[in-house]
Amino acid sequence: MIKLIPLLDVNWQGLPPSSSLGYRDSDIVAFLEKEDLTAFTFDGLKRRLGLHSETLSRTLSRLEQAGIIRKTPHGYTVNPKISKLKFYPPRKEEPCTPLLQTYLPSTMMTQQLVTQLKGKWFGVLRWLGISENSEGVTLKWVTEDGSLQINADIQGSVLNIEAKFLTNNNLDLALKTAYQLMAYINRQYSRTGMAKNVAYYGDSDPYSHLFFT
Repeated sequence: MIKLIPLLDVNWQGLPPSSSLGYRDSDIVAFLEKEDLTAFTFDGLKRRLGLHSETLSRTLSRLEQAGIIRKTPHGYTVNPKISKLKFYPPRKEEPCTPLLQTYLPSTMMTQQLVTQLKGKWFGVLRWLGISENSEGVTLKWVTEDGSLQINADIQGSVLNIEAKFLTNNNLDLALKTAYQLMAYINRQYSRTGMAKNVAYYGDSDPYSHLFFT
């Protein structure tokens, strides 16, 4: 079981009723709740939702005043009580497509890996945010044009990389970004002096598993 340092202050005050939120406010809060985000960045959310900077800035300011989010030097954190706000109908859920899976070495410190990945850019991927719960952590990126979201889900010693196709099904781009992410992880692990080679199994299968050997 992964033990992560909580990002949030769980003693936030109560939230306003969802009925008191405007349409734009409710839409963003519903997205944060659906993605289970505990922290996110302005630029990442802007690309993910395709919103104008000024519109998003005003909306986030209202949500901050309502106690739903908090602004920090590294982005925004989300009130953990956000799940108590109910929206009908719920925001449409985009399905996830599995790309790569690997078992992380037992010598790799998960918290250190999360710290190294959080906030990083990879090729066309821009940092969106992070989701944490008792099962593990999911790090999320979105492409510059907002057409693709990449999730790196870490649970125990297992890393799953998945894609959400938002405007088109560009599998080649999704796989390219997934391998860029894996290459970065391998470089970070190599710098610790404990790394071994990464072996890829199933040459013809784009969803083949990856294992550190």
